[in-house]
Amino acid sequence: MQTSSDHAYPDHWEADVVLRDGATAHIRPITTDDAERLVSFYEQVSDESKYYRFFAPYPRLSDKDVHRFTHHDYVDRVGLAVTVGGEFIATVRYDRINADGRPATAPADEAEVAFLVQDAHQGRGVASALLEHIAEVARERGIRRFAAEVLPANNKMIKVFRDARYTQKRSFEDGSVHLTLDLEPTAESLAVQRGREQRAEARSVQRLLAPGSVAVIGTGRATGGVGRTALRNLLNAGFTGRTYAVNTAFPEDLTEVDGVPAHRSVGEIGETVDLAVVAVPAERVPEVVADCGEHGVQGLVVLTAGYAESGAAGLELQRELVRLARSYGMRVIGPNSFGIISTSDTVRLNASLAPEAPAPGRIGLFTQSGAIGIALLSGLHRRGAGLSSFISSGNRADVSGNDFLQYWYEDPDTDVVLLYLESIGNPRKFTRLARRTAAVKPVVVVKGARHSGSAPPGHAVPVTRIPDATVGALLRQAGVIRVDTVTELVDAGLLLAGQPLPAGPRVAILGNSESLGLLTYDACLAEGLRPLRPRDLTTAATPADFRAALAEALLDKSCDAVVVTAIPWVGENGVTESGDGEVLAAALRAAATTAPAKPVAVVHVEIGGLAEALAAASSTRTGPAPKADDPEDDTRGVPDAAARPPATPTRPPA
Repeated sequence: MQTSSDHAYPDHWEADVVLRDGATAHIRPITTDDAERLVSFYEQVSDESKYYRFFAPYPRLSDKDVHRFTHHDYVDRVGLAVTVGGEFIATVRYDRINADGRPATAPADEAEVAFLVQDAHQGRGVASALLEHIAEVARERGIRRFAAEVLPANNKMIKVFRDARYTQKRSFEDGSVHLTLDLEPTAESLAVQRGREQRAEARSVQRLLAPGSVAVIGTGRATGGVGRTALRNLLNAGFTGRTYAVNTAFPEDLTEVDGVPAHRSVGEIGETVDLAVVAVPAERVPEVVADCGEHGVQGLVVLTAGYAESGAAGLELQRELVRLARSYGMRVIGPNSFGIISTSDTVRLNASLAPEAPAPGRIGLFTQSGAIGIALLSGLHRRGAGLSSFISSGNRADVSGNDFLQYWYEDPDTDVVLLYLESIGNPRKFTRLARRTAAVKPVVVVKGARHSGSAPPGHAVPVTRIPDATVGALLRQAGVIRVDTVTELVDAGLLLAGQPLPAGPRVAILGNSESLGLLTYDACLAEGLRPLRPRDLTTAATPADFRAALAEALLDKSCDAVVVTAIPWVGENGVTESGDGEVLAAALRAAATTAPAKPVAVVHVEIGGLAEALAAASSTRTGPAPKADDPEDDTRGVPDAAARPPATPTRPPA
């Protein structure tokens, strides 16, 4: 049998995992330096769990046991541990065996496997995550089957094996259940793994967006500054939970700032803090993270800059930030983040630098860039669009767009997902998640840095050299709607959140400009739609003519959507009348609210007041988005398309 000296420590087996409750944990191989950790871990396991593991009372590990469980060759004998804060919370090991069940070496392809999870951490999905990981390790080492002996009363462990959905056999021998698992992945086992991943990552995002308490660390005593701004934004939004101001520089006699309790550390608060907004200099962040981790904080929003975007030293600080946070089970948004927002009435969280939180709505918005986030928030606000949640990931060292796709996939408060991406760290996973989410709700993407061939310097992702054409093909295959600019992202979000999805690609075009109608026709063809011949109402058309034509088009069973084009018309006195925009908006709305539910977009040129009137009419700030199968709904607005032919989206393929 090979010895540990024959094989180097397999550091590629180390991994951070998200558990069922949304917290993180670290999985790594057990080494000879782990003797004390193993003994401490075993002392915290109940007698019942020890009995289930060893089939007999086993109050303590002998020196021989400790040596055996910490010395592995990483081929025929492998032990893995799950750690939180550097301490063991679970272990698993396999020993290669032959057909007689005796210790063996390769090419024997079966191994006996056994788990032990601290009682306080059972029910968090630890064993399931460990089984996935140890199975991957075993396959790498040429092992094709696991054998396990489980006492019949150990229902939790039996359920872990059963729910993994590997091909397995079960028999009852000598008072125990004998299980044999074929480690070749099946469609069912992959579905189980992805389902576990989805639920865990969605839960981790939910914990960030719905904290019961928030501490703003780095709150200054003077007005202004990042920390004080974040605190005031949180208070102005009406956050429903408990709020604390934290700064090591606070004098002992200072008890509050802006009406909230003031403390010099998280540990001094004396109560559980769910989310910490970090706004201290980068060199002080590690001590803040340690303070948060040691006192049960679940997540961090790091507004602090000066990380990977500043060079090699900053990149190392960024890696250490994530490593330290994950070791305590915390997720990190940022660093260099603009913050997060949830408009849910039960939370009202504005843990960001946005001075005004958006109104509640049905759009989920993710952006990597804070500057683009500001522009999008402003654009959506002007156009009457409400949001369910907003996230600026900054350098996206930990939490990424993939995590939020997992969350929005099942979030009942989000109907449309808008993403501004400058980098895609894991294109395969992103495509898989986007395809699944786009099958149930529209996903719209703007891809920045399309032709530079690299990600922004702060992004903690591998540089992908995928040509932009390939990125476009991947997005199309995933059913994602790709647009070119952030303005188009706002347009698409407003259209999709405020109107029914079209039943098909047939588009009716009508208006009082033949040229604008032809441009719209060409734009529809370029997007793969099937436009009908444009209907020219001539420049003499009145708002009443627009109303009649739109009502007729919506009743036409040969079209699925309508684009209205409009230029200013001349009134009876020979000039454009003030208020004509409001009159036209009212006419279009009257037609849309009395006809079958189909999406309507308006392309206009210099008609004063029309954009504002349409934005007010099509606001998505309150109530759910209208459904295509509700012809009686009278809340549908007519969105303004910002004076250019839009690409009317169709429902993405399942």
